[in-house]
Amino acid sequence: MAKRVQLVLNKDVSKLGKAGDVVEVAPGYARNYLVPQGMGFRATPGILKQAERRREEERLRQLELKQQAEVRKTALESAGPFIISKQVGEGDAIFGTVTNQEVAELIFNSTSQEVDRRGITLPEIRQTGTYKAEIKLHAEVTAEVDIQVVPM
Repeated sequence: MAKRVQLVLNKDVSKLGKAGDVVEVAPGYARNYLVPQGMGFRATPGILKQAERRREEERLRQLELKQQAEVRKTALESAGPFIISKQVGEGDAIFGTVTNQEVAELIFNSTSQEVDRRGITLPEIRQTGTYKAEIKLHAEVTAEVDIQVVPM
């Protein structure tokens, strides 16, 4: 069996690793595909130190993003219930539904914080009342805010 070769990846390679990872691959795969395509380069002691330093910088950057998300979570949850006015029919049933885009705009108008509408999870809202919405701010941080639907 041929000796395996250590490479540091420049780009994400599916089923192998992400950029900056140190991987062991077959010599032919490295020589014929990964290195010529610019997806990786041979791991030397100096390059391994650089890769380790980059991983540490990335870890610190992710930690900083998580802390910022925690601060935003506290601000959103303490902002109080967000009120949306909708047209109402019989039995307090609303016309249409409350969308993620409406909630994102409401939060921006109330708190001046941008929230990605794709990170908002709403329950099915068909009537007036108070509902809980989950807002994903980071991979590990989710804020829960109250949405109050009132008649126009």
